[in-house]
Amino acid sequence: MNTTKRNALGRGLGALLSADEAAAVVAQATTNWMIPVNQIEANPYQPRTDFEEVALRELADSIKIHGIIQPLTVRKLTEGQYQLVSGERRLRASKMVGLTEVPAYILEANQQGMLEMALIENIQRQDLNAIEVAISFKRLQDECQIKQEELGERVGKDRATVANYLRLLKLPPEIQLGIRNGSLGMGHARAILGLQKTEQQLFVFRKALAEGLSVRKVEALVREMNEEGGATAPKGKKETDDNGAYKSVQDNLARRLEARVEIKANAKGKGEIVIPFANTDDLNRLLDLLEG
Repeated sequence: MNTTKRNALGRGLGALLSADEAAAVVAQATTNWMIPVNQIEANPYQPRTDFEEVALRELADSIKIHGIIQPLTVRKLTEGQYQLVSGERRLRASKMVGLTEVPAYILEANQQGMLEMALIENIQRQDLNAIEVAISFKRLQDECQIKQEELGERVGKDRATVANYLRLLKLPPEIQLGIRNGSLGMGHARAILGLQKTEQQLFVFRKALAEGLSVRKVEALVREMNEEGGATAPKGKKETDDNGAYKSVQDNLARRLEARVEIKANAKGKGEIVIPFANTDDLNRLLDLLEG
């Protein structure tokens, strides 16, 4: 059998199936078929939830010029009906340029096998944000009964990397949202995890965003706070929004809007409310909530 084609399916598939099963799947999938896009339904186990519009448009422009270089992977449901296993970005971009059919490998997989393949394919090949990757690892643990020590081997990452991703899910929702929308990097988040108390973590998170702190500066701030015995803010420094009324309003707005909210006010009570948004869809979502 052509081993080049087998390797092209990725390490995830080999980790999921026995040698005989993998060989059978590869034999079935070495031929890519042209499948009408209206016969492909979404994958209910898709871990990706955010599809950045600009990146999709760039992919669509590339497909318009060069076609789809890497076929999608689908699972046959019935005659003339398929379910996507991996390649949702390629499918969405293909629809954007008006393609009526796309090349795809056809696999046979049970529900759990399909979930595992979808999660592993996306962790390995897609540009998921760190929280989506962490959720994918968690789902592999909980829904596919894969132990943490086995996760790294399945997806080609070391155990420390897997552990670091899973730890992100212990952060407060506001910080997780910041990671999802790209306002906070994973390096910053890992530094913030060095603090035990939620209010400390939120203080550093908000300060990092407001002042554009680098990872090194966040690490130094966390060390300083730990050395001072767990104070919410370093000695000699005061949180700008420590007024209890403003803090309460800020937190209530953040929960209602599911977004980061910052209220800045001076001693006379004059100030501003800052609500960043990720893209046009996010802005429209916020406007609908505010107008509603």
